[in-house]
Amino acid sequence: MPNDPSSPAEQLPARTAVVWAALDPVIGAGTPLRVLDVGGGSGMFAVPLARLGHDLTVVDPSADALATLRRRAETAGVGDRVHGIQGDGDLLHEVLRPAVEASGADGPDGFDLALCHSVLEVVDDPSVTLGEIARAVRPGGQVSVATANRAGLVLARALSGHPVEALGLLNDRPAAGHGRPEPRRFTPADLLALIEAAGLRPGPWRGLAVVADLIEASSGAAPDAVRALEIALADLSPYRDVATGLHVLALRP
Repeated sequence: MPNDPSSPAEQLPARTAVVWAALDPVIGAGTPLRVLDVGGGSGMFAVPLARLGHDLTVVDPSADALATLRRRAETAGVGDRVHGIQGDGDLLHEVLRPAVEASGADGPDGFDLALCHSVLEVVDDPSVTLGEIARAVRPGGQVSVATANRAGLVLARALSGHPVEALGLLNDRPAAGHGRPEPRRFTPADLLALIEAAGLRPGPWRGLAVVADLIEASSGAAPDAVRALEIALADLSPYRDVATGLHVLALRP
């Protein structure tokens, strides 16, 4: 695969290393893929994937995020492989229609891989959005889903000196005094049920940022050692149970 033969998991931040490690068998197989990234407008995943030779369609409601995506893609020399579209995930079939008509990425020839990272927490209806994403992927294609983990956030709030907020999260109650809706938090069971309801077959769930958010940058810990530890802990309980986030790689049958 052109431009960068090494694994992104060895180069990018430790808190996303588990996602990259899970994607490695898919994105490193040597065949350029059509990838849909919903809510990934700033390009954190899209640009590295394009550097590996894949073709990216990024859907995001933020014009500013898409402008950042364009700048990053051009700077990385992959502007021709990154296509930004402004729109919402719950209307994906309408948002993608012009691109579908131009590229043929529809039905059995849909996207090979879709990313849905830090999206289900904030959309109006997670089941609708994930259903739209699932239908945009070809049979045999895969969907990478990453969300906030309720248990990890309860622990983080408690350790930061906010026990009342931690108790509210534990009982799935929003924190008082906020002028905006609280993002959703998911348990592993919640996330797996949501994925199955979208018609996808979930793989094992993993913990994201088990320790990366707890290790101070000033600690002097070697980044490669933190990444290796994250990957080692991601599949193991009790460590994964209190991770900051959850990740599942699911298949469209």
